[in-house]
Amino acid sequence: MNKRNIILVGFMGTGKTVTGGVLARRTGMKLVDMDTLIAEHRGKTIPEIFAQDGEPAFRVLERELVKELSACNGLIISTGGGVVLNPDNIADFEKSGLVVCLTASPDVIFQRVEKDTNRPLLSGDKKAQICALLEKRRPLYAAIAHGIHTDGLTDEQTADRILELYALESCG
Repeated sequence: MNKRNIILVGFMGTGKTVTGGVLARRTGMKLVDMDTLIAEHRGKTIPEIFAQDGEPAFRVLERELVKELSACNGLIISTGGGVVLNPDNIADFEKSGLVVCLTASPDVIFQRVEKDTNRPLLSGDKKAQICALLEKRRPLYAAIAHGIHTDGLTDEQTADRILELYALESCG
């Protein structure tokens, strides 16, 4: 029997990759980080892709990868924060597995990404950028059926909640 995927979406710094690692370890499923795959495939970092090719070109690469990964089974997929910008991405992922949106407050996100230099959409005043982007994307994240607010949760606790949802979905 093929296992359905677990797809983690949400804003940067909400814990998608770290929680994905916990889930992979606990389930034996393979973790796929979309940004890492795109960077490896292009031979450039994500900031380099944004700077040299532009965000629209990155979104095309992202869309192609969503289609590819949606055809697979048994994966933990950690998406980039902007994957929700194209509703077709979420529709494809919902057909292949459980989509869970991880959220966090702007302050917690800022603490988590403050020293990260691999965030091309955060230039200048990171806190202001986080608030502006988060506000713009909030309705897209809110539209995801399953959400977990990660403030105050350990990665293990977040993974526990996702696995509970996954088990419930499998029973239904």
